[in-house]
Amino acid sequence: MPGSNNTDLTRLRIALTVFFALDGFIFAGWVVRIPAIKEQTGASASALGLALLGVSAGAVITMMLTGRLCRRYGSHAVTVICGILLSLSVALPPLTHSVVALGAVLLVFGAAYGGINVAFNSAAVDLVAALRRPVMPSFHAAFSLGGMLGAGLGGMVAGQLSPTRHLLGLTFVGLVVTAVAGRSLLRQQPPKPPVPAAGAGTGQDGPHRLDGRRRGLVAVFGLIALCTAYGEGAMADWGALHLEQDLGASAGAAALGYSCFALAMTVGRLMGTTLLERLGRTRTVIAGGTTAALGMLAGSLAPSLWLALIGFAVTGLGLANLFPVAVERAGMLAGPSGVATASTLGYGGMLLGPPAIGFMADWFSLPTALTSVAVLAAIAALVGLVTRRATTG
Repeated sequence: MPGSNNTDLTRLRIALTVFFALDGFIFAGWVVRIPAIKEQTGASASALGLALLGVSAGAVITMMLTGRLCRRYGSHAVTVICGILLSLSVALPPLTHSVVALGAVLLVFGAAYGGINVAFNSAAVDLVAALRRPVMPSFHAAFSLGGMLGAGLGGMVAGQLSPTRHLLGLTFVGLVVTAVAGRSLLRQQPPKPPVPAAGAGTGQDGPHRLDGRRRGLVAVFGLIALCTAYGEGAMADWGALHLEQDLGASAGAAALGYSCFALAMTVGRLMGTTLLERLGRTRTVIAGGTTAALGMLAGSLAPSLWLALIGFAVTGLGLANLFPVAVERAGMLAGPSGVATASTLGYGGMLLGPPAIGFMADWFSLPTALTSVAVLAAIAALVGLVTRRATTG
């Protein structure tokens, strides 16, 4: 029986890893075509920022609902359904020719994106508890690896395929992968959580039985997630445009910026379990936020493409494990509701990021606007420092 249980957990881990990677692959494929979509719609920087708001708005709107759906139908089933919706909706942006239409279809894309993130993170939290090891960063490493591959492929085909053909190809890939990995995921039952200590809040209790201190901690983890997601969203939505517009990079070289960022996040997250076991979660958050702040200052203000790429990579290393730690800890405290709360606050950062950076870019410049990423990364480090006693380990 123990051997069979370990095999089931391994299969479940593989299936979840595939979904994390697919999510990153599809999202990055959309990201690298943003400059082309901007030109197609004739949008200004601020108008594009408002349209991009649709992704984050759709995500935030559906996240709390997804938490409830996970409790009712199970996180595995919800993951598969959202995977199908995500794959279908990524083909919609190239079909638009106005900012309003683009914002509307991005709302649908964001809803699917937000839903799958809550669902597979909830499933991953259950698996982490069953494995009794801090392996959450490995799942997010798969997301980053998928993002790196999606951005790299997008850069290669940017001059050969239209956005319509490229993103339709992502739809096909997404549906095939979802069919294969989803079949495996639906065969696996979520692992039973360990028996909690007396008086401890658990994922099964839900947020209604959490005391004030634990509610506060969930909010703290959500704030850290917010600062991190703001940075990830900025890199996704504005990184390529910064390299192309401000530093004169070609479309392919501009796509390389997000690839460097995603590669660095992948490396950081692959080392995440070891880092967490050696430093603990609090020191990992402090070190990561500080590193990301320094990296983004370099990436946004660098006078050359290569220095900017190095800054993007350092930023990726710094941000790598902040979101996984925040979501895992919130999920351990409040189950799918905790994941949904932290994710909602986190993607609130993405909700604020696109329009904020767009307006700041119009008022000042895009490089100046991107320094706000460094500011929020520093805030995440400060929050980790101030709350180190409450978040020990």
